[in-house]
Amino acid sequence: MIFFILIIIDISCIAQRSKQPISNPDIVLIYMDDMGYGDVDAYGGIDYITPNIDKLAACGMRFTNFYSSQPICTASRAGLLTGCYPNRIGLHGALGPYSKIGISDKEVTIAQMLKKKGYATGMIGKWHLGVTKKFLPLQHGFDEYFGLPYSNDMWPVNYDGKPIKDTNDFRSKYPPLPLMEGNKVFRYIKTLDDQSILTTLYTEHAVNFIKRQKNHPFFLYLAHTMVHVPIAVSDKFKGKSKQGLFGDVMMEVDWSIGQILKAIHDNGLDKNTLIIFTSDNGPWLTFGNHAGSAGGLKEGKMTTFEGGLREPAIVCWPGIIAPGAVCNKLACNIDILPTLAALTGAPLPLHKIDGVNILPLFKGDPNANPRDHLYYYYNKNSLEAVRQGSWKLVLPHKIESNENEPPGKDGWPGKIHMDSTGLALYDLRRDPGERYNVKEQNPDVVEKLQQLVEKAREDLGDDLTGREGENRRPPGKL
Repeated sequence: MIFFILIIIDISCIAQRSKQPISNPDIVLIYMDDMGYGDVDAYGGIDYITPNIDKLAACGMRFTNFYSSQPICTASRAGLLTGCYPNRIGLHGALGPYSKIGISDKEVTIAQMLKKKGYATGMIGKWHLGVTKKFLPLQHGFDEYFGLPYSNDMWPVNYDGKPIKDTNDFRSKYPPLPLMEGNKVFRYIKTLDDQSILTTLYTEHAVNFIKRQKNHPFFLYLAHTMVHVPIAVSDKFKGKSKQGLFGDVMMEVDWSIGQILKAIHDNGLDKNTLIIFTSDNGPWLTFGNHAGSAGGLKEGKMTTFEGGLREPAIVCWPGIIAPGAVCNKLACNIDILPTLAALTGAPLPLHKIDGVNILPLFKGDPNANPRDHLYYYYNKNSLEAVRQGSWKLVLPHKIESNENEPPGKDGWPGKIHMDSTGLALYDLRRDPGERYNVKEQNPDVVEKLQQLVEKAREDLGDDLTGREGENRRPPGKL
């Protein structure tokens, strides 16, 4: 639930396009948290403005069928950084402060891959691939790290910002929320006011990294904590939008991206910088006005319906990507690693990965279709759907549904209910909201997609049908 860019300020996209980038481009990967398909102007966001994100869309390529590898924090980030379905490498869910597992040292991250090509690597923001030192960024290819090791709601503070006194509430057992620098705690985040400065702190560290690394290739991974609840905004954006606190937070995140673009420009790097912008999963809808929008897609975070996995994705790279381009082809966050390998000449991992090189899509090749199909996984290893072309086959499974439930308000969650779905076929070209099951009219399509399902179960297994699979790897363990 990413994007490469160059550019900016008021310089013409077309003028920039004529300047061909050189080898070993600088790479900035911006990863949002719980931002939905409808949460930026370019994808239909309303009542607040995101002009800097919109510039990326205007001067680059906007994907309309870009997916996260799972609809939840840890799993999505594992897929992004390793190019693998998260269940292949044993990571799932959202790891907590006391988790005993994390990313294995046998996996290869984007940062480790790029370091072999001489890149300086920096990680700022939410990590969420393990808590103890052996799992943290500095041990997995990053030269620098500043941010939170896990989600900002994993702290002993209630939805109203007050300490939790009820010892029966599992959240009361959480330790103080650590903001880390390197492998050590920089300070603790104890209040909503503390959370309100995270976007600014991340931005300052990102700009500083760009300035310090401007003389050689760098990879900057900026994983914003926002707009994951509890959302918080600094005074400079408080009350600025017509959509309340959520809109204010989106405007501040957009400001952050503008500062990064300005730093790229001011340091003379905008002729050869890629920026990737996307999100880890869809909106956490139960939080109502503190959550984002799935843009009319079905459900949201923690489901494998389109609202949980389909994400905004914008890539801008002058000279390679035509300004204002739109790509309707299928792509996924696991495709970022092999794509970066292709454009930098970095070696791919020796073990099996699931991502494909989508560089031909960036270049606008109308005949390119590097990703033939995509599997939708959730939980530890549950295969819940498969997509090929515009067809999506949903397999029988249980879901935590938000539909027909009143959402929460002002930071408090609403209700959800357990539901289930049977076998269903959707034509996403005509029915992106997944409302009309057309399996009876298209038995040949169902049969074809079931063949893909069987291949996946042989390879990775499937908890829903009790299959073990042949090619899964264990996570790192304490």
